[in-house]
Amino acid sequence: MNFPLTIPSQSNGPYDRRRGGGISGVGGGGGVRGESSAAEAAVEAAARVVGELSGLPESRGPLRRLCGDLARRVKLLAPLLDELRDCAAAAAAGSLGEREVRSLAALRGALVSAKDLLRSVYDGSKIYQALQRENFASKFLEVNEKIEKALDDLSYGNLHISEEVLEQVELVHAQFRRAKVTMDSPDPQLVGDLFCAKVEKPCDNLILKRISENLQLRTMNDMKKESVALHEMVISSDGVPDECLEEMSSLLKNLTDCVLDENPTSDTVQSKTSPIKNTSPVIPDEFRCPISLELMRDPVIVSTGQTYERSCIQKWLDSGHKTCPKTQQHLSHTVLTPNFVLKSLIAQWCEVNGVELPKNNKSGHRDKKQGKAPDCDRAAIRLLMQKIANGNSDEQRAAAGELRLLAKRNANNRVCIAEAGAIPLLVELLSSPDPRTKNMPSRPSLTSQSMRITRVVL
Repeated sequence: MNFPLTIPSQSNGPYDRRRGGGISGVGGGGGVRGESSAAEAAVEAAARVVGELSGLPESRGPLRRLCGDLARRVKLLAPLLDELRDCAAAAAAGSLGEREVRSLAALRGALVSAKDLLRSVYDGSKIYQALQRENFASKFLEVNEKIEKALDDLSYGNLHISEEVLEQVELVHAQFRRAKVTMDSPDPQLVGDLFCAKVEKPCDNLILKRISENLQLRTMNDMKKESVALHEMVISSDGVPDECLEEMSSLLKNLTDCVLDENPTSDTVQSKTSPIKNTSPVIPDEFRCPISLELMRDPVIVSTGQTYERSCIQKWLDSGHKTCPKTQQHLSHTVLTPNFVLKSLIAQWCEVNGVELPKNNKSGHRDKKQGKAPDCDRAAIRLLMQKIANGNSDEQRAAAGELRLLAKRNANNRVCIAEAGAIPLLVELLSSPDPRTKNMPSRPSLTSQSMRITRVVL
């Protein structure tokens, strides 16, 4: 390990108290108070991060080992931060210089990066994490390297850390040093099963069961959370390749079917073999519209992320309301995003419990006499077109993204979108002077989608 300062010949190692002693008091008397304040703020922020990590639940899914190792190492830094807090509070005496303040700020930044990464994994899609495991592993390596470098740059000689804590820091530092050069090996069984699930149609139920166990997606409640995570990822980033989205959606549907087949009583589904006959099944809360409290037939998502029955939330909006009924947050736009994943879960639950949903015409052909496509969501398309034509830049970007999702849904939607005159509007949107619109990740997809829609019409 290379340290930025020369270690005196009598030093007993990088954690010797005398390390860095020659820079005490840098900044002069006039800058001590400012440096003290900055040091205290950095240490307090770092301590808060460690406290927040201690409150996170144990990680589940394909990255549980990486998450567990990183969280454990970060928590071991708590005693160091306690002593750094005391040191920063006493810095007015001139014991800390500019370099110490910078190193403490770097440690805070590294720990914040660790917290953000762990939080994104805890809240994110397990299917996406499994398919993109190498990318996530690289992110963990990068965070470990940041923390290791921050610990390496601390001037322990000026920070007045006790011998006991120094020994613990040395051990934790060594763990981070090893972690930054060690790539965690993937589970070969999971890798093989994911490949089989992708190429085998239909996929063997035994393979799906193993994937379900490995990803900790065992119940309908797990599936609901996974569907929400996938949808939020698509809406927030829209930078995931189309083929990856299709693969994840297909795998989620197959896993949901597998869970229902194996355990129809799981969480939200009433058993077919229940001794109580002629009783209506209890509708899961997550399948009810928050407005009507009835089973949702056409669930849609508003800008706050809440899901409602389309007709109910549309009446709410038509009445002039600009807030989310459940959270009372202001709606940044009024585009209603079809929640196809939840709609699929509701349909599967209805099938298991004998609850009838309105049937769509299964024919893939257009009724030329009526000029209608049976599976086309015309109401959603009309609303999205209005937003693209008359909305602000945020509404236009959101509506264009939703049109893309509708176009990917089926051929009839693509025909409806083309017939509604969407292609010229999309081309105009792509030439918008708004840099956020021009640089949005979905721009190539919009262009290619327009070409696909044109081919369908022709």
